[in-house]
Amino acid sequence: MTSSLKNDLLLRALRRQPTERTPVWMMRQAGRYLPEYMKIRREAGNFMALCTNPELACEVTMQPLRRFPLDAAILFSDILTVPDAMGLGLYFEAGEGPRFERPVRSRADVEALREVDPEDELGYVTSAVSRIRRELDGTVPLIGFSGSPWTVATYMVEGGSSKNYGIIKRMLYDDPDSMHLLLEKVSRVTRDYLNAQIAAGAQAIMIFDTWGSVLTPASYREFSLRYMNRIVDELDTGSGENRIPTILFTKGAGSRLAEMSRSGCDALGVDWTTDLAEARRLTGDSVALQGNLDPSVLYAAPEIIRREVSSVLDSFGRGHGHVFNLGHGIAPDVDPDHAAAMVNAVHDLSPRYHAEP
Repeated sequence: MTSSLKNDLLLRALRRQPTERTPVWMMRQAGRYLPEYMKIRREAGNFMALCTNPELACEVTMQPLRRFPLDAAILFSDILTVPDAMGLGLYFEAGEGPRFERPVRSRADVEALREVDPEDELGYVTSAVSRIRRELDGTVPLIGFSGSPWTVATYMVEGGSSKNYGIIKRMLYDDPDSMHLLLEKVSRVTRDYLNAQIAAGAQAIMIFDTWGSVLTPASYREFSLRYMNRIVDELDTGSGENRIPTILFTKGAGSRLAEMSRSGCDALGVDWTTDLAEARRLTGDSVALQGNLDPSVLYAAPEIIRREVSSVLDSFGRGHGHVFNLGHGIAPDVDPDHAAAMVNAVHDLSPRYHAEP
């Protein structure tokens, strides 16, 4: 519950309630830019060993909070735990990222996908959520997350990362019925998975649609937004003052933010290619906005970082409903001191945007 938190700025901002300053967290805030993360990853042996061990996942989640005065924790996990649980055999190839032993390439492959009980096949994630909540002890809220059905499906069909999405787009155009069946199955598992995270203690939910922007506007509505909307509708977020807020993020969304704002979500993530002032106009100021510093700014000197933080705050302008974040994930070779400069700049500069005129 919000009332039990020592710092509930994030939840108030997501609900577009008054805040004394702009809350701040970073996408991929627990990860490779931190030397303490790299140390524990080496000790664990590999990435999946971290994800599937609740104790280690909790430790990695907490690491950035010990360094920076952040306003939220985000569960350390991966969007591909869902297709792994569905039987595709996730592994990580050195230098090539995630791969699947059994990619989905036909109607028969879609029909053969395993039904998933999140408390069973993904129980290590819900255990991590419960452990993190205990470790946080009410200091800041915990964000749970998943990939969007479309983004998860791209990895399932392509077999891993892709440059042109030719295999999944061939399925989309040649066999849309099988594509929809795949997305329906992934949506059901994702809904149940996120509801299990909520039951275990997640206090906000974010859905990452990394690859929605590779679709045409019409295909985006049919194959991406449609399924995110369905999940938002079916989440057990409760009601009233303590309802669990939901955030949707489509990288490169641009003008699609207008349609996304009608999904029933509480907030939209905005990447660095769209000004927050334009995003606010497109959405009619009807949802909170999260973002949107260019992650590459963190390579710059601290005084430049402070200047760019000021520009982002100016772009959103006065008022409530802004969560400061990067426009995408923090890069692995960023100096942690530069991340600290960003967080401190938000603390220093944002109160003036929330003061009464």
